[in-house]
Amino acid sequence: MGKLFSLIVIAGLAYGGLYFYYGMSIQGLIEEQVDDFGLGGLEVQGVQYDLMAPLKTETNVSANVIYRGAEATLDIRVHGHPVFSDEVQLELGGLQALQVTIGAGN
Repeated sequence: MGKLFSLIVIAGLAYGGLYFYYGMSIQGLIEEQVDDFGLGGLEVQGVQYDLMAPLKTETNVSANVIYRGAEATLDIRVHGHPVFSDEVQLELGGLQALQVTIGAGN
């Protein structure tokens, strides 16, 4: 029973590391694509994805971005695996939410 528990803990730690690294890879790819489009002022704040996304080669992610005070959430479709594939394609699916701050505070 102790060996089974140890195996479960090790598998959980390995998957946790893969999940974290997957998120870092996706965020890096999005930032790279943004720079390639000439939108260097666009800042990627974070990326959300499914718990099982690191096990799939095609998945949907949401990226929170900021550009000159405007915040938006983008739906992005990922083709390929950012950790294990050499070729990964990102497709912009749509704009989920847009929040614009107007005016200046003291």
